[in-house]
Amino acid sequence: MHGRGRDGPRKFLGGGDRGSYGSGSDPAKRFHVALTATDALYSQWQSRIMHYWYKEMRGRPGSDMGGFTRILHSGKPDGLMDEIPTMVVDPLPEGKDKGYIVLNRPWAFVQWLQKAKIDEEYILMAEPDHVFVKPLPNLAHGDEPAAFPFFYIKPTENEKILRKFFPEEKGPVSKIDPIGNSPVIIKKAQLEKIAPTWMNVSLKMKEDQETDKAFGWVLEMYAYAVASALHGVHHSLRKDFMIQPPWDLKTDNTFIIHYTYGCDYTMKGQLTYGKIGEWRFDKRSYLQSPPPRNLSLPPPGVPESVVTLVKMVNEATANIPGWEDDR
Repeated sequence: MHGRGRDGPRKFLGGGDRGSYGSGSDPAKRFHVALTATDALYSQWQSRIMHYWYKEMRGRPGSDMGGFTRILHSGKPDGLMDEIPTMVVDPLPEGKDKGYIVLNRPWAFVQWLQKAKIDEEYILMAEPDHVFVKPLPNLAHGDEPAAFPFFYIKPTENEKILRKFFPEEKGPVSKIDPIGNSPVIIKKAQLEKIAPTWMNVSLKMKEDQETDKAFGWVLEMYAYAVASALHGVHHSLRKDFMIQPPWDLKTDNTFIIHYTYGCDYTMKGQLTYGKIGEWRFDKRSYLQSPPPRNLSLPPPGVPESVVTLVKMVNEATANIPGWEDDR
């Protein structure tokens, strides 16, 4: 499956949680888990579940997981500062994101990399809706980072637009990997060079009407792919990095569940994607309040990946203190 701000008032200054490190045999391969997030309740409950499973998997055999930092790009501390190691950074100036909140992600990484003392040589860029289903080893190889290939990131089909940001002298657009910025495991030194370019390219893309219209919600993903290619960095493409239910059915050959899509089924276990199911799990059902503890499990016939996801959400919410408190 290979292819080619301001600091919040807390004891961790962005270098994150330095508790028991992963049990991988080579300390030089440890990576710091970096999660970008906002202070919206929707982001908070996902971040809490994500951090819970990081803690569960970090010390298990085969893990190269090091410290953890939630990079909070809301500009001020929130109610999770004592639960999750956090560095507060500034959002973009008002209006700059044009309502596209993820444009803050590259700027958040730029600030964190400038301010934080990060012990690990590598960084995993992660998102709140990631759940670790296995201990994650370092999938990067030296200067070749590891990334998940997204089927909808198609550089060669968008050459005309991408040439605005990746000039011909840089080579064919096939040099742009079909990836986003997450999940990616990359050397810190490489990300320190790429991040400012990623920020600048994403802002230029957003300001260009043709590009904004063509790329829509995946614009920031294209921006990272272009920025890394501009720096001559190419990623090893790892389809086993993560799965995305309901399309991926099993968790046996993956490390992360990304629950970005809604999972809707009949009570006979038939997928009704695009139509609200008799049984459903969709993170967007919980924009205003976190999912309650002990969600009902899917009916018989629903894929193992969805069953595992709901069980893992339930285990996390059962064990996180004060889960349904207002944060």
